[in-house]
Amino acid sequence: MNFRTQCLRHVIALSLIAGAAGAYAHGDVTPQAVDTKALPALGDTWRAENPYRKNDEAIKIGTSAYNQNCARCHGLEAISGGIAPDLRKLDGECATLKDDKKKVACVKEMDEYFATTVRHGRTRNGAVYMPPFEGVMQQEAVWAIKSYLETRREKPL
Repeated sequence: MNFRTQCLRHVIALSLIAGAAGAYAHGDVTPQAVDTKALPALGDTWRAENPYRKNDEAIKIGTSAYNQNCARCHGLEAISGGIAPDLRKLDGECATLKDDKKKVACVKEMDEYFATTVRHGRTRNGAVYMPPFEGVMQQEAVWAIKSYLETRREKPL
């Protein structure tokens, strides 16, 4: 085997190792159950808006749930390190709106987007970028996480 062939094999091997490391960069993203017994039950029909907005108990539960399920990708205290979107900016566009009706509609739209994304996850070209949490987390947990994230906004509403 000549030197050029050996180098090519080493480059290919290193590329495969680097690719495998990238595939596991998120770590164990197995969704963790969240204890929401302290929150009012919401039932099976998903709400279009966050019913726990500014609820201290929901924020407390949401903080823990975020740390267990979201922080490894979205960053500690919702400050992304670049792997996944920075969730402090989720409804930042809403904060800049002057018209109150448009602002309310924007926040509702972001609530729906958030809940749908958490429930169904995100895939692109067959690659899972975020696992689905439906069936693991009930809506009480999802809205509690959203309540926590609302305390971490970059721009207050």
